[in-house]
Amino acid sequence: MTTLYNITAEQRALINEIEALDGELTPDMEIKLSINESQLQQKSIGYLEVIKKKEEYNSLIDAEIKRLQALKKQSNNTIGFLKENLLKAVKTFGNYEVGLSKFGTRKSSSVEVEDVNSLPKEYKVVTVTERADKKKLKEALKSGKEIEGVRIEEHLNLKIN
Repeated sequence: MTTLYNITAEQRALINEIEALDGELTPDMEIKLSINESQLQQKSIGYLEVIKKKEEYNSLIDAEIKRLQALKKQSNNTIGFLKENLLKAVKTFGNYEVGLSKFGTRKSSSVEVEDVNSLPKEYKVVTVTERADKKKLKEALKSGKEIEGVRIEEHLNLKIN
């Protein structure tokens, strides 16, 4: 008989192998992952442990993403401030060089539109995005109406308490 520790160690090795293959499963892996009645309790506990650890890991990744985004914003703010100060210097003293770097200005232009609705049609681009109103469709289907190409699909989702 295999102990719980051995089963979870086997599962961990298999999960690591699956991750190394970017989530791709071989038929042999699928067989090893399947749960039969005799292993139901033990494998479920092992799976639950892996699920919880992966969810915690994903939370850490999300927190790190937020932290890095904040650092990037801070860095961009500093860059913007420094560039603005250099622009003020060029406006005040004219073009100049420091070492191999040259500081100056260049002209650019952009079109600013105050009110798109007041423009003549020839100067507008209309974009239309259509999407299904799934809430209304669900209500209609539940009330007995038949709509071609639309159906309610029932799903079984895992619930862990």
